[in-house]
Amino acid sequence: MKSADESVRALSREVLDEARGEAEQILADAKAKADIIRQRALEQAAAEREEILKRARQEADHIRRQAIAAAQLQARKLQLERREKLLNNVFDAVQQRLPSIRQWSDYDQIVRQLIREAVAHLAADEVRIRADEQTQKLLTDDVLAELSKELGVQLQLGAPLEHGTGVIAETIDGRRQYDNTLEARLSRQQSELRSAVYRLLMGESL
Repeated sequence: MKSADESVRALSREVLDEARGEAEQILADAKAKADIIRQRALEQAAAEREEILKRARQEADHIRRQAIAAAQLQARKLQLERREKLLNNVFDAVQQRLPSIRQWSDYDQIVRQLIREAVAHLAADEVRIRADEQTQKLLTDDVLAELSKELGVQLQLGAPLEHGTGVIAETIDGRRQYDNTLEARLSRQQSELRSAVYRLLMGESL
């Protein structure tokens, strides 16, 4: 038969064993929960890292696209500026050479056509023709009479032009006029000629 002390010690060991078991279980549970929390934290960190990398890649792509677009825009701008400069050089050269057309052998026929077109645009019964001094020499009384008969209008020669090559037709009262000088014709046709001239400059055939 156990003594009272032995019984107490036995009970104490039993309580300690139970307490130790509970403590170990608590520690095991805590470790398991800690492992779960740590795993979730790792997964969350990985997800956040991936999201950050994704956003960084998107931002990098956006910046790259912007840079490419800006470079393309700048290249296009430079190309257009170069094209505009080339075209302006060509038209400036043509403008400077227009007066030399007066030396062509068929210039008298060109002048007649200029007058026909100008008179047609005015649609008046009486028209005054003004021309540069060299062109005026071709507009003799006989030439004006011949054109008057052909066009069915009364033509008369006006004061010489101070600028330009060719003719300007105007009504007798001076209220309406049609500038058919070579310079004015080039200016009117310049917009539609630009594309064709540029293609020629680039070596393309029309």
